[in-house]
Amino acid sequence: MNIVKIKPAANRRIDPIKPLVSRDCGPDACEIDWLTSRRVDTELDVEAFTAFSLQQGWGDGLPMIPPTEGRVRAFLARSDRFPDEVVAHLPPSNAECTVEKIVINAVMAGAPAESLELLIAAIGAIADPDFELYGVNTTTAPVFPAFVVNGPVRQALDIPFSYGCFGGVATRAASIGRALRLILRNVAGQVAGVTSQTTFGSPGRISGIVVGEWEERSPWAPLAERRAGVIGNAVTSFGAMGTMNILDTTSQRARHFLEMIGKSLIFPGNNCYSPSMPFGEVMVALNPICADIIVEDIKAIKDVQECLWRYAAIPADWLQPLHREQLEAQGRVREDGKIYLTPEPKDMLLFVAGGLGGLHATALHTFGSSLSQTRAIAEPQPAQAEHAAQ
Repeated sequence: MNIVKIKPAANRRIDPIKPLVSRDCGPDACEIDWLTSRRVDTELDVEAFTAFSLQQGWGDGLPMIPPTEGRVRAFLARSDRFPDEVVAHLPPSNAECTVEKIVINAVMAGAPAESLELLIAAIGAIADPDFELYGVNTTTAPVFPAFVVNGPVRQALDIPFSYGCFGGVATRAASIGRALRLILRNVAGQVAGVTSQTTFGSPGRISGIVVGEWEERSPWAPLAERRAGVIGNAVTSFGAMGTMNILDTTSQRARHFLEMIGKSLIFPGNNCYSPSMPFGEVMVALNPICADIIVEDIKAIKDVQECLWRYAAIPADWLQPLHREQLEAQGRVREDGKIYLTPEPKDMLLFVAGGLGGLHATALHTFGSSLSQTRAIAEPQPAQAEHAAQ
């Protein structure tokens, strides 16, 4: 059968991150002015600047903090980056996304200066060609990049991974997600009805999703380590179509839970069953209670993925004949007469997060051909330590 296989994460080359050495000149700047963005005279009152930002096409409708030169320099002074460093080129505009542009949007979103390396790693992840950011930004679908964070940076930046982690917890993680969304608007050039043909859009296109994995309560290795061998601070991007809650207060054994989750994922109208998409992934967050029950019967995460994958399939005759014929022509109807949600079990991306109040799982369906990417998050190294090493 001619099934298109998604490239395994182990075969993806991830460049090692280099130690960062302090290179900033502080809020008072250097003898050479590294800031190159155009200066604009405007009122600094938040309400006035928010209205001005909407007129200019910079805003998202929420209050905006004016990115004054002082605020931008103060943000940069907490980092180890030159502002003119190019992090990526972001479609559909293919404009250079520099550290300076990231910082300006982060300031407007209210993100903390300590989040810069996470923002840079997240931008690097979605700029990978396999993530297909052009399609994510321009499609008719309501897709947006969601991010799962691993490592101690979760605590340092107060990124939620317990109760309410996908939304509603009052932490600055919301401002980090919003900063990434403003970068996609103002640098990548994603504008609904212009460069983006999204039919309905999504709340995720305002706030984004930045969630942590509850590694301390997971019976398995962290997501970034399993996917890409990255131990410690890392971020994984996923082209998400929103979130789906799955509740099961009845099941008591691992396979029963996985059956309920798998069958809940397989509504025929999701992109993974569209003939226009040759393949897709799915991301599932299991809450710690559910994970504990599952691991009692199924120890290895690969076996959990295999079990879930087998339940996440629909009979081909569920679909209308024309739809079914197109999928048959693509070789996507298997010998057992089923169409599986993803090409292989490894494409069911699982991690542990969420509160302890009930047996819930959260699923994120994919846009389709956008493949999740994992990147390490750089950590600053004091300049004196670097000089000593030399």
